[in-house]
Amino acid sequence: MGIPSLRLKHSVLESLTVLLFTTLGFLVMGYHPGLEDDGVYLSAVKANLNPALFPHDSEFFRVQMQATCFADWMAHFVQWTGIPLAWAELLWQFASLYFILWASKRIAARIFAEKHAQWAAVAMVAAMLTLPVAGTALTIADQHLHPRNMTTALILLAVSRIFEGKLRHAIPLLVLAFLLHPIMAVLGASFCVFFALSMKNAVPSRVPAWQNAAMAAPPLWWIFDPPSPSWRKALDAKDYLHLGRWAWYEWLGALAPLLLFWLLWRVARRHAATQLAQFALAVLAYGVFQQIVAVFLLTPESLIRFTSLQPMRYLQLVYLFMALTAGGLLGQFLLKSNAWRWAIYLLMLNGGMFLVQWANFDEGTHLEMPWTVNANPWLQTFDWIRTNTPADAYFALDPRYLAAPGEGFRSFRALAERSQLADAIKDTSVVTQVPSLASEWDQQQQAMDGWADFALADFQRLNRTFGVSWAVVSDPAPAGLVCLWHNGKLSVCRIP
Repeated sequence: MGIPSLRLKHSVLESLTVLLFTTLGFLVMGYHPGLEDDGVYLSAVKANLNPALFPHDSEFFRVQMQATCFADWMAHFVQWTGIPLAWAELLWQFASLYFILWASKRIAARIFAEKHAQWAAVAMVAAMLTLPVAGTALTIADQHLHPRNMTTALILLAVSRIFEGKLRHAIPLLVLAFLLHPIMAVLGASFCVFFALSMKNAVPSRVPAWQNAAMAAPPLWWIFDPPSPSWRKALDAKDYLHLGRWAWYEWLGALAPLLLFWLLWRVARRHAATQLAQFALAVLAYGVFQQIVAVFLLTPESLIRFTSLQPMRYLQLVYLFMALTAGGLLGQFLLKSNAWRWAIYLLMLNGGMFLVQWANFDEGTHLEMPWTVNANPWLQTFDWIRTNTPADAYFALDPRYLAAPGEGFRSFRALAERSQLADAIKDTSVVTQVPSLASEWDQQQQAMDGWADFALADFQRLNRTFGVSWAVVSDPAPAGLVCLWHNGKLSVCRIP
């Protein structure tokens, strides 16, 4: 009775500690529904819940969703449980972060013998969730519910099972990850193969076979079609997709971690830290292999279609593992059990990252919770539109509105829940993934050229060409528009 009781007590204490670090990490990174990629995913979930929404241009989020079950699954979860969508997204965002850190603790427990080193590793990952990943336009985790967060948690759980000698348990976790985010799951499966080999376990033939099948599973038939000028235009708008445009410091951020893991592998092997050496070797081999693949796919002009697969995203896992091992080593050799050192460590890590996020979102609330009222004029405008315009309303707004001062890259579609003409920033990412949308996207962009100087006749031309009947414009609005609401910065107007 004593041993099971001690194990239960230890398990509960560990879970509560992970919960504490999850809460701390969540508070540091912030929470912003509708931010960046959430313009695609949250719009798709809302469209599944209410088919009356988005009667126009919904293909700018629906087509991409064919490669993932995320939107359908989230909509079913809301319908089955009755939990409002805003609360369901918050719940799963927190759960995703929790399992990222819980799996990180399991991995750290295999690499580091000392408890303080294990928890220092978890603390580092929790603080660094918003660490930018070289030139990929990614962070380790997103500040809104993204299938990438959930996939990362599943990949880490699979790695922890391999570390514990239970490779067969890892396979269903990777399959589930693939259903949520195919590209990141394939990268995760690739790492698991290297890791299993570094652990000198026999790798069942069905693992690499599954991985090869996964590479072909998304709708990628278009890769072999010649690129259209409109698709090239959308692709050229994304510098991070072109290795030749990466700055020197971005290349340093890509290659330096591999050098660090090479050094860690050599040092760990010399000091007989077997499992740390195996882990470092796996990260090194995975990184070198994926870097070679990325250069091969992204360099020749003949393979330009592969650019949208974004193979450099392999660095997301490398950065996560770099944070984990760096934190563990600091805990092992510097922090140890010294309370003052721990206090300084946590304050510097979390305080520094919090200040960065606070500065990045100084135009809005750091935690945009379901119960908060946001003073951001853009979000106020989206709120008014959502509650005061018909569900089939079709809007035009500045195609570069996401980059407007104070807007903060919040999606109109996801938050206003209304159809809009394609934008020139986020929708380009969708077009690179779904080339069939390129012509329509380019046509709408050309129609909105010179937006800053639009007069009534220009808005009426959009109405005749696309059926747009509403517009979000700067306040005061151009003469002739019938404006129903304004907040001193923006006006919501009908096009007569």
